Amino acid sequence: MEDLLREFLTETNESLDVVDNELIRFEQEPNNADILGRIFRLVHTIKGTCGFIGLPRLEALAHAAETVMGKFRDGAPVTADAVSLVLVTIDRLKSILAELEATAAEPAGSDGDLIVQLEQMALDGGAPAPAAEEITIGTLSPQVLERPLRPGEVSLDDLERAFRDTPGPQDKKQEKRGDDRRVGERRHPDTAPAGNQTLRVSVDTVERLMTMVSELVLTRNQLLEIVRRHSESEFKVPLQRLSNVTAELQEGVMKTRMQPIGNAWAKLPRIVRDLGQELGKEIELEMHGAETELDRQVLDIIRDPLTHMVRNSADHGLETTEERRKAGKPAKGTIRLSAYQASGQIVIEIADDGRGLNLSKIRRRAIEVGLISDEDHPSEAQLHKLIFAPGFSTAEKVTSVSGRGVGMDVVKTNIDQIGGTIDLKSTPGRGSTFSIKIPLTLAIVPALIVEAGGERYAIPQVAVVELVHRGSNANLVEEINGALVLRLRDKLLPLLSLTQLLKLPKQPEANGDAFVIVMQVGASLFGIVVDDVMHTEEIVVKPVAASLRDIKILGGNTILGDGSVIMILDPNGIAESIGASREERTIDDFAAKGEALPQEEALKTVSMLMFRSGSGTLKAVPLSLVTRLEEIDARKIERSSGRPMVQYRGGLMPLIPADENAKLAEDGTQPLLVFTDGGRSVGLIVDEIVDIVEDRLEIKVASDTPGVLGSAIIRDQATEIIDVAHFLPLGFSDWFHGRQGHAREKKKLLFVDDSAFFRNMLAPVLQAAGYDVTALSGAKEALVALDRGASFDAVVTDIEMPEIDGFAFTEALRANANFSHLPVIALTSTLSPAVASKCESAGMYGYVAKFDRRGLLQALKNAAVELQEAA
Repeated sequence: MEDLLREFLTETNESLDVVDNELIRFEQEPNNADILGRIFRLVHTIKGTCGFIGLPRLEALAHAAETVMGKFRDGAPVTADAVSLVLVTIDRLKSILAELEATAAEPAGSDGDLIVQLEQMALDGGAPAPAAEEITIGTLSPQVLERPLRPGEVSLDDLERAFRDTPGPQDKKQEKRGDDRRVGERRHPDTAPAGNQTLRVSVDTVERLMTMVSELVLTRNQLLEIVRRHSESEFKVPLQRLSNVTAELQEGVMKTRMQPIGNAWAKLPRIVRDLGQELGKEIELEMHGAETELDRQVLDIIRDPLTHMVRNSADHGLETTEERRKAGKPAKGTIRLSAYQASGQIVIEIADDGRGLNLSKIRRRAIEVGLISDEDHPSEAQLHKLIFAPGFSTAEKVTSVSGRGVGMDVVKTNIDQIGGTIDLKSTPGRGSTFSIKIPLTLAIVPALIVEAGGERYAIPQVAVVELVHRGSNANLVEEINGALVLRLRDKLLPLLSLTQLLKLPKQPEANGDAFVIVMQVGASLFGIVVDDVMHTEEIVVKPVAASLRDIKILGGNTILGDGSVIMILDPNGIAESIGASREERTIDDFAAKGEALPQEEALKTVSMLMFRSGSGTLKAVPLSLVTRLEEIDARKIERSSGRPMVQYRGGLMPLIPADENAKLAEDGTQPLLVFTDGGRSVGLIVDEIVDIVEDRLEIKVASDTPGVLGSAIIRDQATEIIDVAHFLPLGFSDWFHGRQGHAREKKKLLFVDDSAFFRNMLAPVLQAAGYDVTALSGAKEALVALDRGASFDAVVTDIEMPEIDGFAFTEALRANANFSHLPVIALTSTLSPAVASKCESAGMYGYVAKFDRRGLLQALKNAAVELQEAA
């Protein structure tokens, strides 16, 4: 009986969860007969099972709910009150089941209050009684129920009569089909329908399996370490086979622990519905990527944080219906929940189209509680992060939903505990987006083994962005205002020695040939200097000892292949220890404090990805344009409409050869350069990746070859600089249109665009056309650069930018006598008479479509001619 009861509890709880969600859908689609049919069948099954096991209280409740659903099926109107009452009944059923599971007996009590309401609703919402029909009279056995009939319930006599009167199948046709089916079964015994392909296994059993696999992985690592020291060992081949089997076993056991993230979202539709009614708001919940899988242990930890953040979006983020109408928004607010895998992590985004964060209110509240002072002027990103402070709340009154100052700090703490990060972006009037990055699993993770102060440590690879060899790039590490920083392209990153951070004895001559590990936590980048990088290894994470739990930079320990026990570093703890959680500092931040830096030289130095393709000529592309470097199995390459493609992150990615002589690999792996923007990706086919170098990008000889901007000298070698803008339309014809022209005069050009992708896309085109380009990410930075004495011949600016848009930027230039003469070319994604009129009013020379490179170069050329004639 215990096994039967356990099975009943599991299946009934699952069925009630399904009914919960289906009711929300049915309320939105009251004419969907399929949804109603599923709900009715599930409730009917629950009622029948309760009666069979002998649970009268549960049976009575389920029967009353079934009666109401039956009225819906008969055509009664679906009202919010009726759905709410059924949902309350589902909650009561769940609470009774919880007590039943705890005590193995149905709890005593009466549900008469709910049953009366359900029966009354069934009577009020019922359809008219059908007209009397002819009743078949036959010899029936007397049926006695021994209790009065409930509303909507038929007698056993009527049920038996209806069963007898129901016409059966056509005997001859049915028998013939049965004979044919039996013949087919005899001829093809292997094609019989398969039975149930699932098996319920205790969670404890799965956890024990995972523990044993973890120990097996450790033993495998130790054996591999022994074989590495004895290259001629006879155990090398069988150990390699053992390693492969262990990897497959590990993957198989991991799959048993993996669950779709939709399991953590199951209750959210009901929560959002109830919140909408409580707050008087119309809310729509969109869920994407519910099938994305992650470890059950991780799923359990993030379940409550996700619920809290969705509640926050509904309460704080979305406006009331009246406020949305006044703001010109749809009356119904939207909360979008999405999940996907990226770089070995799960990325979860919670976005709303509400009011966004009120920065002035956050700042006032932060000053009141002492988080900042009146003299402090934190950036937007720093103000955003204040909402994660313990006890911080901007709510004016405490409600049942929020206002107590607890929640977001607990959310961040839970996510930090599993090695995840949380980031926030908010635009006033347009909404907020929370991005959470969490590891797939907490059990076995790939790690980078490093050495510092004579000790080895493990750093989870998921936080490592890149490695920089300090010996060959000594000029990239500088000391500014007493702080050690790493110059990485256009940013200066906080830098700290791991030896110093852990207070280890400094090794002699350790930093002369050291490595810098660039790590990312959320949106923050920082660098850690280590003495040496050993290798990568899959490590089994063991919990840290109780005496060390207060040390934030330690996230656990593990056993290496040689039997050594080493500590695992926590990237979140390191970021907090070195203060890297603030916004990254740019070169301008230091120059503002009086530190003169060679800004123009730094902007001209570009990180380039060197590769070969087809002809073997060395080629290069700015690394900032490349989203990812991929090596895919050649067997996974497919063809569609005669074009090579590969399935990539839930979609199809077209593959474009980087050279007319480039060929796809027929076996093994195929290297690709992946370019991504706006959810679309294109893969560039290359033969090999050569190197990543830092050098000045100066086109010495222009080229008329399609796909090549020209030739430059990179590390003393003639190198073709490819035109990425040529290849992208080959993958997607509507990516953009137009080809670059060639300018003969070299002018200094200021290019302002908040999109890093378009800055990196258009800057090489403008440089190839002969312009000396300074690209900046916003109008504020541009005005600062001009005030410091920077000189330019023309300005190209995007119109749609945060803080200061292109129109305000141009008006600021016209108001200053030093810059009023500068011709300003506007880039816009919308061409209309209204935009043209506004550009003219702001004093712009002209405007062109954002993707019209030919038009942009022609506008710059015309502006230069007019300036020359005016002079």
